[in-house]
Amino acid sequence: MYRMRWDGQSVRVDDGALPGLQRMGLVRSVCTPQFDGITFHEVLCKSALNKVPGASMLPFRYTVNGYRGCSHACRYCFARPTHEYLEFDSGTDFDTQVVVKTNVVAVLQRELARPSWTRETVALGTNTDPYQRAEGRYALMPGILRALAASGAPFSILTKGTLLRRDLPLIAEAAQLVSVNVSLSLAIGDPELHRAVEPGTPSPQARLGLISAVREAGLDCHVMVAPVLPRLTDSPEQLDDLLRRIAEAGATGVTVFGLHLRGSTRGWFMQWLQRSHPELVSDYRQLYRRGAYLPQDYRDMLRTRVAPLVARYGLTGRAPMASAGAVSSEVAAPAHPTLF
Repeated sequence: MYRMRWDGQSVRVDDGALPGLQRMGLVRSVCTPQFDGITFHEVLCKSALNKVPGASMLPFRYTVNGYRGCSHACRYCFARPTHEYLEFDSGTDFDTQVVVKTNVVAVLQRELARPSWTRETVALGTNTDPYQRAEGRYALMPGILRALAASGAPFSILTKGTLLRRDLPLIAEAAQLVSVNVSLSLAIGDPELHRAVEPGTPSPQARLGLISAVREAGLDCHVMVAPVLPRLTDSPEQLDDLLRRIAEAGATGVTVFGLHLRGSTRGWFMQWLQRSHPELVSDYRQLYRRGAYLPQDYRDMLRTRVAPLVARYGLTGRAPMASAGAVSSEVAAPAHPTLF
């Protein structure tokens, strides 16, 4: 066990005020100057491989998530309601109270060594981002990747985090042993809107550079242009510009779909919309009047708008099944290989 230079600082130990975390095996809660405004809750997990319910109809059966909560702070994140299980709120707490499964690598190694393990595909990044800022402190991913590759398990990665660069040599090495799929998420090209909607994520330009780095490492790179935000990022000009830049960076394919607003995520996003774009509130209420998903006529419009751009820029590579399913777990069945 290594010591960090802030280990001698004051550590807030759980006093019973966080019963949700007590269930997860809370060891300690830590605040550090390097991560101002974020509290890390270090827990000891009992399992690392999460089995996906069969009813979900996803193209993979297992996931690994080293973190819960995410400092990316995306206003629309579909995983926000999962924080409520821990008795945190799905708004600010989701962005600032990050749960870290510090023993996830050791537990994963033990689970992968079981005779019953059949080397099925494992999806990484299905809930919160495995390369969020916390990964810079805890470095869970190298151990996870090595454990999966050594066990013969194929895996997929979905991220917005440029910290992925650190592990590209390891991922390329793993790809010599097992099937590996890398997908990046990039849905907003405008820097100002990006800062407002995804304040904790790397810039669009940084992620375009990451696409190129993935390709230079000898790996395919699929891009999730999702979610498209109605009236904010869905104009023909905006989509054309973003897909062109993604193609120029070297992406091998894209998946495009519109915004879904489920559960408490809806309220959190609408609060932001009311503050930042009050003129759009009535439009959004109309679009989402029947539930979490955009109406069929909007989805048809988006598909018609995007399809010729995908063809023009040669972004027709199919989505890696595990990565596509990780994102499209929020949506109904895909209507096109690259458009949901």
